[in-house]
Amino acid sequence: MPLTKEEKQKVLEELREKIDRQKSIVFADFTGLKVKDLSALRKIMKKQNCELKVAKKTLIALALKDSNISHDLKKLQGEIALGFGYNDEVSPFKVLYNFAREKENLKILGGLISGEFYGKEQAIALAQMPSREELMAKLLFTPKVPIFGIFNILQRSVSIISINH
Repeated sequence: MPLTKEEKQKVLEELREKIDRQKSIVFADFTGLKVKDLSALRKIMKKQNCELKVAKKTLIALALKDSNISHDLKKLQGEIALGFGYNDEVSPFKVLYNFAREKENLKILGGLISGEFYGKEQAIALAQMPSREELMAKLLFTPKVPIFGIFNILQRSVSIISINH
C-alpha cells in the first residue's frame, strides 16, 4: 500500500533528523531478509547506540539533499536500509558487517562519514578495523611487553646467581 503524502512527509522529517544527528551512515541491501532477522538486527544496533531505518530511495535521496549531502542512490541496488551511527563512525559498519556474515541476504553497499561516500570495499574495510577500545588496549599493552621481558631476564639472572653462590 503506497504511503500518503502526510506519511511520506513524516518519514522525510524523521530521516532528516537522523541524518543531522549521525556520525556515519551505512547503506545496506536487505532484499530477502526475513522480518524476524530485521527485528533482531534493529535490537543489536540499538545496543550499540546505532539505528536501522528502512525507507524508499527517493525519500532517502531527498533527506540527504536537504542535509547538503549529494550521492546518487540510483547506483545502489536492492531495497535500502540505513544504519546510523550516533556515538562513533565505525560501529554501524561493524554491526552490519557481522550480521551480514551470518545472514547472506544482507549486503553492505557503502557508507557515508562526514559527508564523504565510501564504496562497498572501503565500508567493509572500515567494519574489519579494530574498535577504539581494542586499539587502546593494544597501545597500552605494547610498551609493557619489553618491560616484562627485561623483568623475566633479570629474575632468571638473580635466581641463577643465587644458585651458584
